[in-house]
Amino acid sequence: MVGASGVEQGNRLKKRFFGCSKDDFFPEESFKSWENYTRALRETKTRLKDRLLARSFDQLELQEVLARSQNQMKKTLNWFDLLWFGVGGVMGAGVFVLTGQATRYDAGPAVLLSFLIAGIAALLSVLCYTEFTVELPVAGGSFAYLRVELGDFIAFIAAGNILFEYIVAGASVARSWTSYFATLCNHNPNDFRINVSSLAEGYNHLDPIAVGISVIICVAAALSIKGSSRLNSLLTIAHILVMVFILVTGLTKANPANYKEFAPFGVHGIFTAAATLFFAFVGFDGVATLGEEIRNPGKDIPIGLIGSMLIVITTYCLLAVTLCLMQPYSQVDVDAPFTIAFQAVGLKWAKYIVALGALKGMTTVLLANVIGQARYFTHIARTHMAPPILSIISQKTGTPVNATVVMTIANCIVAFFTSLDVLANLLSISTLFLFTLVSIALIVRRHYVSGDTSNPDRNKLIFFLVLILSSSIATSVCWGLNLTSWFGYAITVGMWFLATLGLNLMVKQARKPKVWGVPLVPWVPSASVALNIFVISSIDGPSFIRFSIWTVVLLVYYLLVGLHASYDAAKEFEGKGGTSSHANIEAGIVRNNEVETTT
Repeated sequence: MVGASGVEQGNRLKKRFFGCSKDDFFPEESFKSWENYTRALRETKTRLKDRLLARSFDQLELQEVLARSQNQMKKTLNWFDLLWFGVGGVMGAGVFVLTGQATRYDAGPAVLLSFLIAGIAALLSVLCYTEFTVELPVAGGSFAYLRVELGDFIAFIAAGNILFEYIVAGASVARSWTSYFATLCNHNPNDFRINVSSLAEGYNHLDPIAVGISVIICVAAALSIKGSSRLNSLLTIAHILVMVFILVTGLTKANPANYKEFAPFGVHGIFTAAATLFFAFVGFDGVATLGEEIRNPGKDIPIGLIGSMLIVITTYCLLAVTLCLMQPYSQVDVDAPFTIAFQAVGLKWAKYIVALGALKGMTTVLLANVIGQARYFTHIARTHMAPPILSIISQKTGTPVNATVVMTIANCIVAFFTSLDVLANLLSISTLFLFTLVSIALIVRRHYVSGDTSNPDRNKLIFFLVLILSSSIATSVCWGLNLTSWFGYAITVGMWFLATLGLNLMVKQARKPKVWGVPLVPWVPSASVALNIFVISSIDGPSFIRFSIWTVVLLVYYLLVGLHASYDAAKEFEGKGGTSSHANIEAGIVRNNEVETTT
């Protein structure tokens, strides 16, 4: 449904990309003149107070905000499309690299348990995302969820960080695509890159193939979401067939004696490996941004999101078992575990099949990456925290062409100049930070509704959330300090358990899911918070520094631009009576849910 205000704004925006006017980027009152902007800066403190904890509403995201894109995205996807988007977005080349390190140095054959633990942790986050995506099927994904439950400011900081990580990840995969393509051609990767000695080390091997594959993926993503889905499904199914080949061929060379020493590094090694392997499961959050393009969200989203994660977990566990049956864990290669394992058993030709599988996997990851980041950016632009011209949906293709092109340009620039070593060091904690916030947001969504939840219940909710976060951080600190005694863990895990139990027993749920809901709330999202923070503790110190620096950059942009643009947009909406009407809608939903649960 396109509201009147959305149409008015759409008429002000131009459907052209080059030769845009200032109003296409900054149509808000604060940017009409330098005088207006100076006045806005003087009011920064007042505006920040107004927007810092300002929360959106479900119906606002689903109607008014969507209307700002001029046109609607095409609802052409079903559960089958989502299933393969989920598998394709997660199952890239990471498993071929991370498995070697985790097996050789951390877990040994018990890497099977590590994959299982990491998979369960990822599945908990998937469950939280699924409930939100069913209730709020919008392109913004987690940005919209956090806007509704935790407010504009937190949503912007989280989304800004995840967009940066999307760009770095996309550039990394594009550079890796060149490397695996070179392997298939029996060449060194730098043979296909242009060496410019005058540029700094790490930026002097220019990669035109990475740019080329990124542009091809951009064209596919911009032309049609259904066409992109068909391409993704074909490539992902082919990738699964390669995995089956690795499993079947590898098991013909199995040696059960390799499993005599199952857990050589003990329990500590198993959990250390699980923290590393968690990164092989990220990518599903991009699927949540497809909400607007799904025909039947209530049915298709749970099957697609949860089903894809179960396929990934099963495949990874089987690959881990096969690798350790083929080769003793002490001989597993860190950089190319499967390729070297096949060579060790006399199947050198199999490395080409492995490289082909990795190439197909990286192609689908690139596609899912571009689609996800474009839709994130689109919804951010709808709220005016980014230039609203990027929120436009093409009438012809039903896709966010402007946002797709802009994000691809950013990917290409980074991929063209920056080496894999530099890019690997840029990946930060943004994804885990976002997963943690979404889990917290689900707890808030279930237990707090503005105007309905009593002050005592609100205060108890805050108290128990602080305890859950504190105990989770304390457990991670104990792990980071390599404490050998279980006494400290007994205290911190006990605190987490009692805090979650107190939340469950002492704070009533203010809202019930209308279509599909996470079971065992607050236990599932609370466990997700604890596990995500645990994995964060395994990340190196420089990643926290990079995360902090980029967050400061985002804060500067927010205070100078994003705050004033979103403030003007919100006031324009409130001037039309929007806030009160949507507050009434939310209250009505809660009362209806209470009636349903009592009848």
